[in-house]
Amino acid sequence: MYVVIVGGGNVGQQLSKKLLARGHEVLLLEKDGGQAQKLGNLLGDEHIMHGDGCDILVQKAAGFKRADIVVSVTGEDEDNLICCQLAKEVWDVKRVVARVNDPTHESVFREIGIDDTVSATGIIFSLIDQQIASDELIPVGHLHKGAVEIVESILSEKSKLLGVAVREIALPQGSFIVYLFRDGVGMPVNGDTRFLAGDMIVAMVPTARAEELRAVFSDIS
Repeated sequence: MYVVIVGGGNVGQQLSKKLLARGHEVLLLEKDGGQAQKLGNLLGDEHIMHGDGCDILVQKAAGFKRADIVVSVTGEDEDNLICCQLAKEVWDVKRVVARVNDPTHESVFREIGIDDTVSATGIIFSLIDQQIASDELIPVGHLHKGAVEIVESILSEKSKLLGVAVREIALPQGSFIVYLFRDGVGMPVNGDTRFLAGDMIVAMVPTARAEELRAVFSDIS
């Protein structure tokens, strides 16, 4: 998978390191020349490009057209918004993720169709990595100082969960399917709830058992 990351600050650096370690093709765009040079020394010049991620010509040179995912994590919400909007509308990038520095701006990102708006570096990485790895179970947040993870999954027409009652699913200890969204309407879940294609399931799982839950979804999806 080819991932373009815009913004070479701490968030961009950490995401690049993690994704490169997983063997993905990564290009990190940084508009400050000095910082771009430092990043080249740190990550390798082949993974760094000096340029403004909001510039269409720079985006073309960076290969936005073939990118599987574009992530904009600069410290400026306006830049992240413009970058992601161009990625979708000009280059038809299927998945874009934007860092939101000011939570009051999140609704604006949602209104123009930005797929994911997040603030924590770890959650951004999880969104990208899980999309690449399985496209099944996506981490969206944490509770109780990180001890509990909140995850979501949208069931496809091929999911083996379809028609299965919640009580019949062998979830890891301490894990619960707590809510679902069907046709945009939220509804609580009980043991008799059965799922349909297109349902978005929201679950809570102890962070230490998140991989077990991921395996459950992988086995039955």
